[in-house]
Amino acid sequence: MTDTRRRVKVYTLNEDRQWDDRGTGHVSSGYVERLKGMSLLVRAESDGSLLLESKINPNTAYQKQQDTLIVWSEAENYDLALSFQEKAGCDEIWEKICQVQGKDPSVDITQDLVDESEEERFDDMSSPGLELPSCELSRLEEIAELVASSLPSPLRREKLALALENEGYIKKLLELFHVCEDLENIEGLHHLYEIIKGIFLLNRTALFEVMFSEECIMDVIGCLEYDPALSQPRKHREFLTKTAKFKEVIPISDPELKQKIHQTYRVQYIQDMVLPTPSVFEENMLSTLHSFIFFNKVEIVGMLQEDEKFLTDLFAQLTDEATDEEKRQELVNFLKEFCAFSQTLQPQNRDAFFKTLSNMGILPALEVILGMDDTQVRSAATDIFSYLVEYNPSMVREFVMQEAQQNDDVSKKLTEQKITSKDILLINLIIEHMICDTDPELGGAVQLMGLLRTLVDPENMLATANKTEKTEFLGFFYKHCMHVLTAPLLANTTEDKPNDFQTAQLLALVLELLTFCVEHHTYHIKNYIINKDILRRVLVLMASKHAFLALCALRFKRKIIGLKDEFYNRYIMKSFLFEPVVKAFLNNGSRYNLMNSAIIEMFEFIRVEDIKSLTAHVIENYWKALEDVDYVQTFKGLKLRFEQQRERQDNPKLDSMRSILRNHRYRRDARTLEDEEEMWFNTDEDDMEDGEAVVSPSDKTKNDDDIMDPISKFMERKKLKESEEKEVLLKTNLSGRQSPSFKLSLSSGTKTNLTSQSSTTNLPGSPGSPGSPGSPGSPGSVPKNTSQTAAITTKGGLVGLVDYPDDDEDDDEDEDKEDTLPLSKKAKFDS
Repeated sequence: MTDTRRRVKVYTLNEDRQWDDRGTGHVSSGYVERLKGMSLLVRAESDGSLLLESKINPNTAYQKQQDTLIVWSEAENYDLALSFQEKAGCDEIWEKICQVQGKDPSVDITQDLVDESEEERFDDMSSPGLELPSCELSRLEEIAELVASSLPSPLRREKLALALENEGYIKKLLELFHVCEDLENIEGLHHLYEIIKGIFLLNRTALFEVMFSEECIMDVIGCLEYDPALSQPRKHREFLTKTAKFKEVIPISDPELKQKIHQTYRVQYIQDMVLPTPSVFEENMLSTLHSFIFFNKVEIVGMLQEDEKFLTDLFAQLTDEATDEEKRQELVNFLKEFCAFSQTLQPQNRDAFFKTLSNMGILPALEVILGMDDTQVRSAATDIFSYLVEYNPSMVREFVMQEAQQNDDVSKKLTEQKITSKDILLINLIIEHMICDTDPELGGAVQLMGLLRTLVDPENMLATANKTEKTEFLGFFYKHCMHVLTAPLLANTTEDKPNDFQTAQLLALVLELLTFCVEHHTYHIKNYIINKDILRRVLVLMASKHAFLALCALRFKRKIIGLKDEFYNRYIMKSFLFEPVVKAFLNNGSRYNLMNSAIIEMFEFIRVEDIKSLTAHVIENYWKALEDVDYVQTFKGLKLRFEQQRERQDNPKLDSMRSILRNHRYRRDARTLEDEEEMWFNTDEDDMEDGEAVVSPSDKTKNDDDIMDPISKFMERKKLKESEEKEVLLKTNLSGRQSPSFKLSLSSGTKTNLTSQSSTTNLPGSPGSPGSPGSPGSPGSVPKNTSQTAAITTKGGLVGLVDYPDDDEDDDEDEDKEDTLPLSKKAKFDS
């Protein structure tokens, strides 16, 4: 079977509550005589063997999850799952299951674990509550069976929970636990494990409040140590009482708060470490446990937030120089955990929480902590700072700007001396910690770089009534902080010296942030780059032995060129900043790698976008080095652009005539930039309308020579065969030189004296053409220096040749410009 819709993986749940892959095959449904019913069959795609044969039981609860997963329980403690390759196949099998069970396929679960009729439901509700066996050692097995049998039915679960609540049954069970431990009654302890685990799955807050009370919780954890599946019991209580220590970094006077902290830690431990991994069906039966922990954390944060004395003492000791290092580390770790707890709060409560911390002076405190030498303390402080930046970057920006204003005289002096303001500005401390990260993998530096990018991102700056945050903060950042950020870059680019790997990683991070600034900031970064000659220093890294760093430097320049800003272009040309790129390209040789592709893409962008100043600069200064590169046509295309620009400069009247022709006779339809560029690269001449020119939209001043640019179509040329060229030559009956592809016909009355000047110079580096029938100048002949292949058009049964990569073609196009028009349009223009 090859239908991918039916392709599935079969999974079974093992004893460790982990899913085992049983194989891949194709699923089908059909009647199985042996099972006496409709069944699901999965045959292995490798050998056709039967992976699964499961009868669709009318009372089995099937669940559909994540659009491609069907899960069900085949028998007690035997869960199955089918994971489909495609959603369509999952839907198809789900409909079969629902059809057998008489269910609507729109449901995600076919049964509420047990599908009870209304009559049965009424009988259950009207019957008396569940009677529990007397809580005795000899009846533990009976109690365990009762709990297990009640779990599948929602109504029986409800009755069992009520019975446990009303009779104080849990405390009696925990008394039996002590008896069993004293008697070393392992069988009884195993039954108690099953009972307590089952009570957790009842998902009742009232029961949790009893189980998690101060007097009961350690005994509950003790019961859960005796998992029958384990050869030896766990030692969770020993860990909680002896290994895990509770430290009050600031004395907590409220006993209720202290008890709530203990309780939350222990319940979190039960959820994470004690309870076994829940099965697919049990997962939803522990939702109340998750909620219990969540609301406990909310309550703890609220109680601490309202205790002003506690927070005041906390921040006072944090910033006190007399506080010893161990104590300060405990304080910072507490504050970090406090902020982590706040992530559970609702948005409005989180607002109040961070406002309280801000009013208590958390940012000045962080500034003091970050200035300390203790690495662990600084790391925790960085995590706290990340919480603040992610929550409200504007709050952090406002603080650092106010700080700069308050220390204006000092900041001015430091700026004049061009030294860092280490003990003054919080944001500079962050930058310095990024630069000085001692981690070989620079994990902390990467985190800090992300925070800095958030702070300088204009997208998250508030649009206030006066809209000044962007202007003010970026002005502040470039005045007070940018020199700190670029310091390692300037220090490591004074000459072509190799960088060690860690330094190279750091420089790559700095370049990544600077590239972000180029893209999102305007005159601030432009002034900084040009005034400080940053790009020239960055391009020193093009010679780095670390390829990733050289590519970062190239990406930085590519982002600048992509802006097509003439201020940047003049700076690049004046400083001859293409030289490091060309050197790197030549040193890379003929290797086809990322460096090669990235450099070619940069020059191709200049060609396609027709950036005239850069085109002229590259050809005039680096053509000799690039003219032999013929495995791509990019550089020959740049040369052609350059020649066309020069021709237009030498013949301004011709250029104005072309402008008139272009504006009046080749008006383009309105379309998106992307659509036009796709057409520019992908359209064959056969697809063009007669007399229609397809031009690149990047520059409205492009002329018709650009339309017929042969280099830009080098991809098409490679696809044409020599036989097509010969066919064209045979069909063509034009006198003189050939016309562009959109030329319709030549009439005897056509004007041909638009320009009489012709060029006979070959394009440097252009390939020679194969031998062609006819002699030069004769009808149907092709000059020897034309392209090896030619595109054809057969619109209206007419054939024309295109793509002449030399100046002869340019002049001929000028001579026959008016001949390229449909006759009706020409007549209208002449009138």
